[in-house]
Amino acid sequence: MKILLSNDDGVDASGILAAKQVADEFGKTYVVAPTKQQSGIGHALTLFDPLRVYEVNLRDGDIGYGVSGTPTDAVTIAVYELMDEKPDLVISGINTGRNTGKGELSTSGTLGAASEAASLGIPTIAVSQHIPSDDIKFEEGKIDIDFSASQKVLRDLIQKIIDNGFPEGVDILNLNVPEDPHSYKPIICPLAVRMYEPVVEKRIDPRGRPYYWINGKLYMNNPENSDDYIILEENLPTLTPLILDMAHDLEALREWYDK
Repeated sequence: MKILLSNDDGVDASGILAAKQVADEFGKTYVVAPTKQQSGIGHALTLFDPLRVYEVNLRDGDIGYGVSGTPTDAVTIAVYELMDEKPDLVISGINTGRNTGKGELSTSGTLGAASEAASLGIPTIAVSQHIPSDDIKFEEGKIDIDFSASQKVLRDLIQKIIDNGFPEGVDILNLNVPEDPHSYKPIICPLAVRMYEPVVEKRIDPRGRPYYWINGKLYMNNPENSDDYIILEENLPTLTPLILDMAHDLEALREWYDK
């Protein structure tokens, strides 16, 4: 089994190494990811600038590849240039921070890498670990995170894919895991409406010109006890099947258009 690992946190992120430790148990692994942090870049593809690929010594002693572009660029270059054939499975992550809700998935670089792989017909898992900010410890400028919970759930999910095949009609399995879950069995559930509500902060620079920061506050109107955001807040892993086909109810549109 050939497994490609990518992410949006960068090729040297601790999360991708944690995912690789699990994937190594199931086959040959390839790590191809952006050279730097690309959170929020979505499914962007670099078309008007050259891309460079750098061989990287991973912390486990293996070789990975850093791509000077987006997560989508990394997956594209991995599949069409660095690998001799398509992988059997792509894992995007383990992302530091959750990826829940309809409003955020289109901007997530983790889901950008996953969407590109899925569009090529490759079974794909996007995996993220929800880390409360108070639990993040900094040591010599690096984030020290325990990904063991996500590793356990991811390991079980890969084994299920091997045993049963990838779920029919599904393009991406979106997995979110709490740092210390009450249970390691994910709750299969729909997406929340949003994870954050955008907040735009206007400030004035020393020369009197306005500039802006885009930030966010927690979205408070998700349905109770039903979606990935709420269930994750209850300290349970979530698993949501995603499809790439965004076309919906063609007949209803024909009827509307022909009125």
